[in-house]
Amino acid sequence: MTRSYRIIDPEGLAAAFVEEWQNDKDHITARTSGSTGTPKDIHLLKADMELSARATCHHFGIGPESVLFCPLSTDYIAGKMMIVRAAVAGATVVVERPSSTPMAHWTLDRADLTAIVPSQIEGLLANGRGRLRSVIVGGAPVTPEQERIMTDSGIDFRATYGMTETCSHVALRRIDSRRFEALPGFSFHTDDRGCLVIESGSMSFGRLVTNDIVKLHDNKSFQWLGRYDNVIISGGIKLFPEEIEREIAPYTGSHAFYLTGRKSERWGEELVMVIECEDVDIEAIDRALSLHIDHRHKPKGYIVKRELPRTPTGKLLRHRIK
Repeated sequence: MTRSYRIIDPEGLAAAFVEEWQNDKDHITARTSGSTGTPKDIHLLKADMELSARATCHHFGIGPESVLFCPLSTDYIAGKMMIVRAAVAGATVVVERPSSTPMAHWTLDRADLTAIVPSQIEGLLANGRGRLRSVIVGGAPVTPEQERIMTDSGIDFRATYGMTETCSHVALRRIDSRRFEALPGFSFHTDDRGCLVIESGSMSFGRLVTNDIVKLHDNKSFQWLGRYDNVIISGGIKLFPEEIEREIAPYTGSHAFYLTGRKSERWGEELVMVIECEDVDIEAIDRALSLHIDHRHKPKGYIVKRELPRTPTGKLLRHRIK
């Protein structure tokens, strides 16, 4: 059951979802992000959403006196769940139009829990420093530089792991750690591919097999290595692009990029960097990587694009090179 809660939403941005949440149906319709395929509409049980919201509220100590801040679209699960968390806790939730400068026009004096995507980190800190207690960041991976900024802020930032099908996150990690820790009610193991399997005795999905390769620490914690679909086998060695990107990022400036595979007669597949910005100095990047990066992790080629495609949450859409 949900409590009486307060929603501050001058533009009515969450009105459609609130109406759907309060109707007589046992489910709501949510849209997947499209990061691993074509975006699609799925049905989520309201009972599952309440269970997920209660786990998050318990973790962060959210109650009737708390204030939640939501600068995310309620068309997607991350925004929807901020409303549900306020509802189950009887808290106040402030809804703001998504932008790169959240909280710029917000007049309340504090936010006990805020949800953002990585592209909002710097703007939030510029406007909200001193008013933020806990912030959850999801929707796309955070870069090492963004992690440094969050750590230096002294604010309780947490990266999330989850998906639309699990009603938002099932695990959180501190920004200064690589280890994701399970929320109450969830446990983990891996399948024969090394991919994460999520177990829940209370959520309706019961067991969910993912395509995320992880290093399992125990049944309550793991380190995310990357997507199974993205793994590159080069010369018989498995390369995890997402992990290598963290290693490479300090030497690419502020340019957005991703690593992918390309067919190679010698290696089977070879590592290639796809980078955004037409005037990027590829030779300088290549020299820096030659000096600082393991040769197995150094791209064998570079592809420069004016702009890289992204999901609505800012996650880069990856493509293998034929």
